Amino acid sequence: MTDELYCDGISEITVTGPIVRLDMTSLSPSKRDSNGNPEPVLRQRVIMPIEAFANSVDLMQKALTGLVEAGALRRNSPVTPAGDGALLEPPSANTSPNFN
Repeated sequence: MTDELYCDGISEITVTGPIVRLDMTSLSPSKRDSNGNPEPVLRQRVIMPIEAFANSVDLMQKALTGLVEAGALRRNSPVTPAGDGALLEPPSANTSPNFN
């Protein structure tokens, strides 16, 4: 079995020439912000060629479309500034205050 990494999200994407760096973060079990919420902490960086990143975005978009069609996620009503309505929210009202 290969090592696995859990992350709560990507905190930053940096493009330098033909290389893309994705900073993966998760919520700290000990560090808190001024409101007492867990702070995101860098866990690992994924580095890939820009072509691989573009292919990954396409694959993730297909997965996202499948999740929306399956009802696992739903699109928000307000259209994003980009005009594509890509804002997503989980179908239930049970959301974490850490992600407001």
